[in-house]
Amino acid sequence: MLTVGLTGGIGAGKSEVSRLLVECGAVLIDADKIAREVVERGTPGLAAVVDAFGEDILTPDGSLDRPKLGSIVFTDPDKLALLNSIVHPLVGARSRELESAAAQDAVIVHDVPLLAENGLAPLYDVVVVVDAAPETQLDRLIRLRGMTEEDARARMAAQATRDKRLQTADIVIDNDVPLEQLERRVREVWADLVRRAQQKTAAENDLGIVGPVRGVDAGQRGKE
Repeated sequence: MLTVGLTGGIGAGKSEVSRLLVECGAVLIDADKIAREVVERGTPGLAAVVDAFGEDILTPDGSLDRPKLGSIVFTDPDKLALLNSIVHPLVGARSRELESAAAQDAVIVHDVPLLAENGLAPLYDVVVVVDAAPETQLDRLIRLRGMTEEDARARMAAQATRDKRLQTADIVIDNDVPLEQLERRVREVWADLVRRAQQKTAAENDLGIVGPVRGVDAGQRGKE
């Protein structure tokens, strides 16, 4: 089993790359999707968030009012850290459950938006960064997501810098290209990931290791 951390700045096109990797055969574990699931109505996660922030963050039907909670935590680093301390362990536990259910020779792609920001690169065998110029990100956020320029720039500024994100990469996928070119590059990356997975499985078999081993020595992570 090969674990892949897939990340990229907002508007870089990470979702499109993850979709293409799934088409190739990857098992996708989406951290954002899981983060929503662990605080759904009736979950222990939502109860813990309410204990921390009060019932004002609930909608009339008892669900999490995400815009309300966002307005609280994204203007206060301490409150954001508190929220993360509740949600991140739940996301990690659910991710491990999904990973353990996958086949031994699977390529597991973890879609992790804040990989660079939270120093999560060592958790994965390979880190893939989807990269695009800031001008491209800004254009996509305004044109495709309907954000104002001010909001788009603020969200970009809240994330890691492009350079910091690229420093975590074992493999970079340039998404400042037409879709056809992107598809070709993703297929190349997929072939590389399959090769790495096979090598890792063979090495584990030689050592008599059963089941997934999280992470590899940094010196073994070949940069591309």
